[in-house]
Amino acid sequence: MLTRRELLAGSLSAWLLPAQRARSAGEELLAMPGKRPLIKRSFRPPNYETPLADLRGPYTSNDAFFVRYHLANIPIVDARSWRLRVGGASASRALELSLADLQRHYEHVTLAAVNQCAGNRRGLFTPRVPGVQWTNGAMGNALWTGVRLRDVLRTAGVGGDALEVVFDGADTPLLPATPDFIKSLPIDRALDENTLIAFEMNGRPLPRWNGAPARLVVPGWVGTYWVKQLTDIRIEPRACDGFWMKTAYRVPTGAFPGVRFASQETPETTPVTEILVNSLITSHENGARLPRDRRSELSGWAWDSGSGIASVDVSTDAGQSWRPATLERELGAFAWRGFRWPLDTSKAGPVSILARAVSRSGARQPERLTPNPSGYHHNQIQSLALEIA
Repeated sequence: MLTRRELLAGSLSAWLLPAQRARSAGEELLAMPGKRPLIKRSFRPPNYETPLADLRGPYTSNDAFFVRYHLANIPIVDARSWRLRVGGASASRALELSLADLQRHYEHVTLAAVNQCAGNRRGLFTPRVPGVQWTNGAMGNALWTGVRLRDVLRTAGVGGDALEVVFDGADTPLLPATPDFIKSLPIDRALDENTLIAFEMNGRPLPRWNGAPARLVVPGWVGTYWVKQLTDIRIEPRACDGFWMKTAYRVPTGAFPGVRFASQETPETTPVTEILVNSLITSHENGARLPRDRRSELSGWAWDSGSGIASVDVSTDAGQSWRPATLERELGAFAWRGFRWPLDTSKAGPVSILARAVSRSGARQPERLTPNPSGYHHNQIQSLALEIA
């Protein structure tokens, strides 16, 4: 792992591969071991965004998947010696499981799911809000393989008074005053059949920067709950009162739709939970120039918290009229779904494209953002400017 001295001195030599620096559209691209060049948002902790071009495939490559950490001390965990401790005041017994124990003694499950940071597109908020200034790439879609969390919890025994399940990972703060990154889930979400302890991503062992050797996968919920490098799981009868639950990742109560986290809610604020319906055009960069009379097609992805995408509509007249795009096959309830739209390139000049997703639950992307102090849940209808010449 990086030493404290290296971090405090600002040295990134242990992270960055030589000659893997570039600049694209005014943004610095850097490659860490095992990663292709990604958009650097911060060094310490490491926060790196996936470029738009790497979001065009149905599954985001492991080496292109975004990196999000809150703490700077991130160890290299040996999968052979790694142990997962499971217990808590509402557990009947304490467990200590190796990776081999998980892989041998529990049913394996594979599902496709979008992993999206709650602050994705924060950098597009106006006025500016504090935090990592992500654009569109603090997200990706992958196939996650692991075991059901509920199977492990049931081995430990879930008491009738269980309220939340609390998770900790191997990453640690540099300074004692910095709170450890500890998250919790309500007991019903922890026992949901789709919540996993994953050890594979797109058919390969998890990359270090994405949580190796095992991480939590909470499909349909924002990425803050997807705790990486899991080390401890506790079944508790009380609400977790750590900083990352009681203070961070909260929005004004009632400001957004989605499932509630009742044990963590106050009259003023509530934790972010589910991903909101959203879409992203990936085929073209904003400001791209297209040859006149040459066939061109718009394409991208739409996703929500798991109800599924019912339609994606496209407008070329500033939202005065909308026409349905063609939807691609579904990859899974929690995965994104592709859409296509033929572009009319017969006339030269600027073209403004709007794309709007509608979920099967009836939710649709809003025309305006919902203001909130931390810039969460940016799912405003996307506008794309193109030039035909």
